[in-house]
Amino acid sequence: MKTKFYAWSIIFLFAGNLVFAQRIKDIGYISGKSSEQILGYGLVVGLAGTGDSYRSSFTIQSVSSMLKRFGITVPQTDLKTKNVAAVIVTATLDGNLKGGADFDVVVSSLGDATSLQGGTLLMTPLSGIGGEVYGFAQGPLSVGGYDINTFSGNRISKNHTLAGRVPRGGSLKESIGTSKINPNSVSVYLKDPDITTSENVATALNTKFGANTAQAIDAAEIKITVPPAQQKNLMGFLAEVENVNVTVDEVARVVLNERTGTVVSGQGVKIQPVTITHGNLNITIRSYPMISQPEPFSQGRTTLFNNVIPYVDQDSTNTVAIQGASNVQEVAAALNSLKVSPRDIISIFQALKEAGALMAELIIM
Repeated sequence: MKTKFYAWSIIFLFAGNLVFAQRIKDIGYISGKSSEQILGYGLVVGLAGTGDSYRSSFTIQSVSSMLKRFGITVPQTDLKTKNVAAVIVTATLDGNLKGGADFDVVVSSLGDATSLQGGTLLMTPLSGIGGEVYGFAQGPLSVGGYDINTFSGNRISKNHTLAGRVPRGGSLKESIGTSKINPNSVSVYLKDPDITTSENVATALNTKFGANTAQAIDAAEIKITVPPAQQKNLMGFLAEVENVNVTVDEVARVVLNERTGTVVSGQGVKIQPVTITHGNLNITIRSYPMISQPEPFSQGRTTLFNNVIPYVDQDSTNTVAIQGASNVQEVAAALNSLKVSPRDIISIFQALKEAGALMAELIIM
């Protein structure tokens, strides 16, 4: 018998040294933009016996109340809800949507249903945090999977079937109130605040529309003074602003995921001159069967003895010297030369950070 411990595989993902410009609409948004999160409580019907059980009393009460609206009175003790499930319906509305617009909604099981596959959401009012109803949702669910249980106890499933979507199932009845855009000045807000990027945005806008058009207020806000010639066509001016290309400054960052064996490094990662020594510990367990044969006429029994002997071999020659790495490719090549596992990579990066040799933010997932 021979047992060995093998190292895991590791994948390096890295970007090149090129710096790509991005549009302002991809890294920020213009003042006046808003959104509203809405939700509602509803029922999904048409399930194939995978709905809520009698233990979900709120489902029975909801079905009873719904039937009363149609003039049907049924004792709750006589109701069976195997084909019905209570759900929570959620959606996020863009503040620019007008009344009559359709939107997607997410439907999630609230009771003890086993699957929402094949169900249809009944008309559900959707309201905001203040209780104001903005719209309604209704339609067939798309769960993107299946969950089948056989009578023999076997189960075949794919993806999660207790949550799904109703594509374009929501209908907006009332527009969300949004603040009007000032025709004289607007602001651009960065999605990821950064002082350097904020200044780059102001510089790019001043280059295109003239000096003193934009000013970086802080790491997140760039204030824009609308030129007099553009105030009559404000939407056209804002469309031009959104499509201005800006160089985005990124933080040097190394992200390690031990579970998947993935190391992702940003393009600004650098390592100062350093020497790394990594010792591989190889453990081999060998089995040497030994047979004990008794003397003739001793009435003894032949016995098999399994003699297990472990062997430990440590390779201490795995040493690499990094004379400074100015890009991700050099970092990846240096660490790959050690042929170490993801767990060891994490330890090495932590040691590099502690030694002050890693010029980047270290994130371990």
